Order: sequence, then C-alpha cells, then structure tokens
Amino acid sequence: MTKRASDTPVVPYAALAELTSVVKSELMGVFEDVLDSGQYIMGQELEAFEREFAAYCGSSYAVGIANGTCALHLVLRGLGLSHRDEVITAPNSFIASASSIALTGATPVFVDIQPDLNMDPDLIEAAITPRTKAIVPVHLTGRPARMNEILDIAGRHGLFVLEDSAQAVGSSLEGRRTGSWGDAACFSMHPLKNLHSFGDGGMITTDDEAVRDRMMVARNHGLSARDRCDYWSFNCRLDELQAALLRVQLPYLDAWTQERRELAFRYNDLLRQYVGVPEEGPGEFCSYQTYMVQADRRDGLQAHLISGGVQALVHYPTPLHLQPAAKELGYTAADFPMAVEAAGRILSLPLYPGLSHGQQDRVAELVARFYRD
Repeated sequence: MTKRASDTPVVPYAALAELTSVVKSELMGVFEDVLDSGQYIMGQELEAFEREFAAYCGSSYAVGIANGTCALHLVLRGLGLSHRDEVITAPNSFIASASSIALTGATPVFVDIQPDLNMDPDLIEAAITPRTKAIVPVHLTGRPARMNEILDIAGRHGLFVLEDSAQAVGSSLEGRRTGSWGDAACFSMHPLKNLHSFGDGGMITTDDEAVRDRMMVARNHGLSARDRCDYWSFNCRLDELQAALLRVQLPYLDAWTQERRELAFRYNDLLRQYVGVPEEGPGEFCSYQTYMVQADRRDGLQAHLISGGVQALVHYPTPLHLQPAAKELGYTAADFPMAVEAAGRILSLPLYPGLSHGQQDRVAELVARFYRD
C-alpha cells in the first residue's frame, strides 16, 4: 500500500538520510576506494578505525566487531563463564545486555536502578554471591553509570567490569570517556546510534592486551593463523567497508554530540514543567543517544504525540526480568520496583542533529496541550 503524505510524521524519531547528506560526498569517496582496493575484510581501514576509535575513547586498544551484541557476548564468553556462574546487570536495558550473559551459559542477575535510570551501585553488593564473576553496567541513553562506585565494588570482590556502552559513544564522567573505565567496554554502531554504520557494527575497547588479543581471535572463528583454530568461535568481524564509512564520521562526532546536547537542554527548558526531564549530575557528560522523559499517563501522551505527527517511542516497555525468555530466572515485578515503575513512565522523544527548533516547539506544544486539557 502506498503511504499517504499525511501519514508522514511532522517530527520523525530519526532522520538518518538527512544527517548522512552532510558527509555523503566523503562517504561515497571512501566507498569507491574500498571497492577499488579489493580488500573487503580485515584490511587497512579496519586497523585504522580501531586505532582512531581507541584514541577517541582514551583506551589502549579497540577491536572491530560485527555488532554490539556480538561484542558483549565475545567478551563475556572469553571469561570462560559456565552455568555455575552469575553476571550482574541492569533490568531496564535492551535484550542484548542479558542475552549476551545467558548465551555463555551463565545466569543474568539483575539489580534495580536509581532515578537516573542506571544501575544503583548501592544495591550491587547484596546481589554478589560466590558465583558472581562480572558486572555489566549499562550507560542507558548515553548517560554514564556511576563507574567509580561500581569499580570500587568490583575491586573488593575481584570481579570483571564490562561497560555496556552501546548507547554511550562520546559520553564521559569526570572528564573520562565511557569505554575507558572498565576492564573492557562494548559499543554498538547500529544506524540509530550517534556514531553509526550503514547496517550493523560494533567495537570492543580495553586497556588489557590479553583481552585485545583474545578478541582478535574470537571474532574470526577462533583462528590465530589462517590454518590454525585455537578454539571454536564465531564469525563476528567488522567489515572493511563499514570501518571506512565509520572513519569518515568519527571526526564529526563531537560536533554532532554537542548539537544533541544543546537540543536536549532546550527540550529540558521547554518540557520541565510537564514531565521529568534528564538533568545531568555532577561530572556527567551525556551524549543523549536517546532523549528520554518520564511522564504521567505515558501511554496517553504517546498516543497524543503520534496523532499530532510526532514519532515518540518507548525504550523499553518490558523490563528484562519480566521478558518470557527470563521466566526461568523466577523474578517478579516486585523484585525491581524502580525499573518496573520507570518502564511505565519513560518516553523517548525525537532528538538528532538537524532537528529544528520549530520541530522541538511542535513537540513541546503537544506535550503542554496534553497536560493542560
């Protein structure tokens, strides 16, 4: 069925083609360069992007991976986890945060969140058992988790810390970028991320040379040499073409992040009297991959916005511990009340470089009208 013009949102949730147009000529140039090179996997573009991305994050090493989920799974699998082990994470993330743990055979163990929607460090130690092997904090929406406290706890208990930085490229805490805090970190470069591939892409960062070396082998079938397989693994390589296209965008990332931040602060001023807005805490620098408010009568507000031409989404309506896949873990809604409450209030509004003030005003006008009427 042909989509009618009136069905097109006045304010779409994302405008990927519009942002791409800013660098389209550069993208097309490197596209042709890669085609002409005849090197499409594990070549110079990937090696260069890994160096540049590691430098950007302030980490020693970076390893290109096919997507953010594979990155999480490969790092956790590299810890040698088994069905006897447990890994702590947050219950209000995307499925991959928990599935990457479960697919190693280990058990995801959740702790509740704090008002900023990130894992509450004050609840972590109560969840630690002799079976706990790692903590996976999630920098949700691009807002950095409380890494100092998490690392202190991990250090006391000898636990590996893996940052789920899927939404947080360019974010920082106390001047230190996400991706440089934990023993390793994993990034997604899905098209909706702030630094995005044209398809799927991901990255692992670490200061640990042994982790880097293990991931270089693990992403490539477990091959330490062309004809030597050290262990069974997966094909999780980042393609040469995606690496080249990502390299084009990386120098623009800070400017795009600054534009996101300015738009987020403007939203805050427009919306604060009607909904809960994401106020940054001391030392936090949020990249606002998602601009998420907390709203009374959220479902009604979402329907009102959509009817007014604003594409508003919910990330995520069902916490991980209440997903059908997690049924065997035995959790109930009462176990993590903050996460459950937030799931009924959160709403993601359009925010991206190129969003106009007029479009923001349209969003704010609809929000105000909903709560005034």
